[in-house]
Amino acid sequence: MIRENQRIFNIALVIIDFTVITLALIIAWDIRFATNILGFGSNVGGFYHYILPLLLILPSYILIYYFLGLYTPQRTKRTITLETFKILQANCVGLFFLVTMLFVLDFVDYSRYMLALFGILSTILSITERFVIRKVLQYLRSKRYNIKYILVIGTGPLARHFTEVIMQNEYLGYDIVGFLDENHSQADFIDGFKVLGSVENLEDVLSNHLVDRVVITLSPDKYDFLEDMVETCDKYGVRAEIIPPYYLYLPAKPHLDVIEGIPLIQVRHIPLDNSFNMFLKRCFDLILVVPAVVILSPLLIIVAILVKISSPGPVIFKQERLGLNKKSFQMYKFRSMKVQDEEKEKFQWTTKDDPRKTRFGSFIRRTSIDELPQFFNIIKGEMSLIGPRPERPHFAEKFKEEIPKYLVKHHVRPGMTGWAQVNGYRGNTSIKKRIEHDIYYVENWTPALDVEIFFKTIINIFRDENAY
Repeated sequence: MIRENQRIFNIALVIIDFTVITLALIIAWDIRFATNILGFGSNVGGFYHYILPLLLILPSYILIYYFLGLYTPQRTKRTITLETFKILQANCVGLFFLVTMLFVLDFVDYSRYMLALFGILSTILSITERFVIRKVLQYLRSKRYNIKYILVIGTGPLARHFTEVIMQNEYLGYDIVGFLDENHSQADFIDGFKVLGSVENLEDVLSNHLVDRVVITLSPDKYDFLEDMVETCDKYGVRAEIIPPYYLYLPAKPHLDVIEGIPLIQVRHIPLDNSFNMFLKRCFDLILVVPAVVILSPLLIIVAILVKISSPGPVIFKQERLGLNKKSFQMYKFRSMKVQDEEKEKFQWTTKDDPRKTRFGSFIRRTSIDELPQFFNIIKGEMSLIGPRPERPHFAEKFKEEIPKYLVKHHVRPGMTGWAQVNGYRGNTSIKKRIEHDIYYVENWTPALDVEIFFKTIINIFRDENAY
């Protein structure tokens, strides 16, 4: 039933997307030629002259949406963000293809103003459409509609943890049918769910219960049953999935390599190891930072003067930090504290009511203005706008012994702001939680995630209670 519903939903989604894109074109034509809203319109634009070519090209938009995964079922927290970025990609490609085809078909008198309007409107309407649909689906799933049913094989800690995650996130739209385990009787219950039998009863359970996915959580010593379980799932058209007992050592999105037919799972997959991704992120940094330096230059000069007036000492404070591949660099800040002994300073944390701070220094730290000189670290390539915050060598050495995987953050350039900071882990907060968020960023980087962090940083900049 769920699989049938998914097919119906995908068909409906294609029809809605087709309608939205057509509507965007009609509105763009109406603004450009009929209503004269923008001041350069007229009534001379023939409706069919502008609509008919696009109706021939519209299927290409749907194909682009398909190839970018916009019709792939997704049930994650970040579905809306990911779809927004994919729609931006798809519409840029689609608009470029449209312009190319108009040129090839010799529609040289096609209004450029209308094309621009169409590109903007189709993007806005498509993002709005997907946002509404995803919110409605999340609401329905939280009310126990559109549910996918999961049978869990195994009752150990891995199975219980998986069940706990499913039940704590109702928006995912999953429900547990029950468990199969040879160490429990059918009268037993695990976390409120019934044990339906042993592994040998898998075929009977699939015959008599609605099951969409079978999740196998057995330990390696029980893998003798694995081949039979997979074959049984295939027989009944049910998807079989395995949670390996070593999953804690795998990245959030494992990357599979193959050597002569032998699959290899990369334990640490870093998206920014890809040269194109690195280039894309570097362009993102420079496109935002270089204009920001020009626009904010009056503020930088004023702050520099006030720092100099507020207390004796240099305007810029330099401190050694560890960056990409654990290479050290000098990170820049506006000086917010009184000049102190460098050897003592590098072993001290900043506290909320730190007596070393100047009055003006407290203000620029609270508003994060003291961080602005790091724009020049970004231009030099030592830092990125978005990334894990860099740490001093002394503390990095300390934390790598106390916190597993601490140094994984150094696989990417450090940033002025990051996933940990926008989630509240800044200042005197849990180092362990901060590193968990940093590792999530390293393993799950996408341009869409950078954009999300950028806007969350702007929203939080004046209300961060941990900025001091």
